[in-house]
Amino acid sequence: MLVLLACLAAGLAWRSRGWPLIHDAPLMHYVAWRISEGAVPYRDLFDMNFPGVYLIHLTALRLFGAGDGGWRAFDLAWLAGTSLVAAALVAPWGRLAALGAPLFFAVYHLAGGAGQAGQRDFFLCPLLLLAALGVSRWAERPHDRSSLVWGGLAVGAGMTVKPHAGLFAAALLVVVAVVARRADRPAARSAAVFAAAIAVAPAATTVWLAAKGALAAWWEITFDYLVPLYSKLGRPDRWTFHRWQIWVPIGAGVALSAWSALARRRITVRHAVVALGLVYGLTHFVGQGKGWEYHLYPLAAFAAVALFAEASPRGEARSAAALPLLACVSLAGILLGLKGVESADAAWVRAKERRVSALVADLEGKIGGRDVVQVLDTTEAGVHALLRLHAVQSTRFLYDFHFYHDIESPIVRKLRADFIAGFDAHPPRFVVLFERGWPNGGYERIERFEELRRRLSTYRVDARRDGYVMYAR
Repeated sequence: MLVLLACLAAGLAWRSRGWPLIHDAPLMHYVAWRISEGAVPYRDLFDMNFPGVYLIHLTALRLFGAGDGGWRAFDLAWLAGTSLVAAALVAPWGRLAALGAPLFFAVYHLAGGAGQAGQRDFFLCPLLLLAALGVSRWAERPHDRSSLVWGGLAVGAGMTVKPHAGLFAAALLVVVAVVARRADRPAARSAAVFAAAIAVAPAATTVWLAAKGALAAWWEITFDYLVPLYSKLGRPDRWTFHRWQIWVPIGAGVALSAWSALARRRITVRHAVVALGLVYGLTHFVGQGKGWEYHLYPLAAFAAVALFAEASPRGEARSAAALPLLACVSLAGILLGLKGVESADAAWVRAKERRVSALVADLEGKIGGRDVVQVLDTTEAGVHALLRLHAVQSTRFLYDFHFYHDIESPIVRKLRADFIAGFDAHPPRFVVLFERGWPNGGYERIERFEELRRRLSTYRVDARRDGYVMYAR
């Protein structure tokens, strides 16, 4: 099994070497670049992501640059870090576990294709695993609270990437209080240390936003738009686990591992923390309700760990679950390998790369240092092209989908007004309208935004390409 996983990980890593910067990642790179140039997040750049995402992309840009090769290096480095934390978490369960869990997670990630590289939920994984490791180590040595500190710092940092991590932080806080009480130690003191460590990263990013003058804009985006409206947008009428066939052997393997541990009464705090991680991972996916594949990352990280909870060499010969578990992990690995081969040369990635290059060619040489461009797009290539050109938009809006849903709500009316005010204050030399809207709609969507339609009617068509029309002032 280890040979199979190692070969799959190595083969998929080799095939991934040409993965481009694509899909969601260029959007966050663009925001990070604009922040590095002095733009204020949220106030100057309307986006729904949390500040920790921007800080990660700022780090990636400074260390590796904005090219495809640098992004590939950063993604693999993050994967290596996640795998090392997974290995540390399962290390007490034996060498087989310490090798198998990180290899399995590496195969899972590399099978996802270029579109999954650097997704926010993937960034969350090492922080969640570090928190689980910190609490587990402290439970084994309650007199040493340093593990609580760095575990709390990790999950607090995770909350700045995705606030959903706060659910896992709360669950771990309960574990800390229960373990401290059973160890006959002051539960309140241990819980306070952990809670204080959790609060550090959110407090620091709040101070950063306040210093930037971004706090009011962040509050408006989060509580007036993100929570009441965006959280419900794009939810399919019917959805299930993406590639659910792969999750059948993974789920069966996790169930077998849990059954074996329960039957043999080998449950430790480490087992309990991993079980909480599984529950959190499932809640993380289902609670967001959109069925997107990358929302499964926290569940996949803890599943990779749980699959090897009964992998101790001394227990293999005695456990009735050993052979079925071996079959489940091997079957999941093979299915992931097949998925990875298919994802490595995805047609949609090539099409999007061509679209980015075409728009760069259309704009290059036509815009000067003070010219602004406005793209009406979500993830189809517009912002990515602006990143390559180091071009600035005329408004603070990276995307245009905000304007076509819940149009009677006060916040959407305000966003429309803000867009028109920015457009009129800095008339773009070019407007690029992308055919594909999100979550639906095509070119006709601007008919539902009369003020934009009127302004666009004063522009002439400069180029028609596959997937977009470029208008010139």
